[in-house]
Amino acid sequence: MDRPQSPRPRAPALSLKTNYLILYNFVSAILWTAVLGRIVLLVPMVGYWNAYGGVGNFAKWTQTLAVLEVGHALFGIVRAPLLTTLMQVSSRLLLVWGIVARFPYTTTTSPFYSSMLLAWSITEVIRYSYFAFHLSVGRVPQVLAWLRYNTFFVLYPLGIASECALVWKSIEPAERVGLGWAYALRGVLFIYVPGE
Repeated sequence: MDRPQSPRPRAPALSLKTNYLILYNFVSAILWTAVLGRIVLLVPMVGYWNAYGGVGNFAKWTQTLAVLEVGHALFGIVRAPLLTTLMQVSSRLLLVWGIVARFPYTTTTSPFYSSMLLAWSITEVIRYSYFAFHLSVGRVPQVLAWLRYNTFFVLYPLGIASECALVWKSIEPAERVGLGWAYALRGVLFIYVPGE
């Protein structure tokens, strides 16, 4: 005769903050996966010079969602340094809103736009997936941990070079808007790599 089994102990309930962060990281990983999928499919199909039409607005708003990360750091939801988070998010917002959206004729048809999105999206799929796993199950698959700490060596130089190239390409059209804008972009290039 089988003995009745005692009920299994319940896992402790996750806090509202943890549930929110799991959702945020999961949604962000899905959105960046969509950006990655679009850029990987569009470049061979229509060429890098036409990729913006199929991914540009989606990537811009996906990146804009990262503004929440500044709030997370500001209000202590995560233990990230506020200034570092603000600088990283601001530099990407400068790219999607201040460079690509403002000067699309010189930036969206560039191969550097596609390579920037490729580097960003791979990085973010890995990063957000890593956090979603860590927060939800308390551990991360080894392959994801390896990717998180090793793809940096390839993706960081690719991303930063692409970003700098796009800023450089926008200086000439920025001069037509105003010399102050062009000088500001030159200043951004001067501090970009150390600040990033």
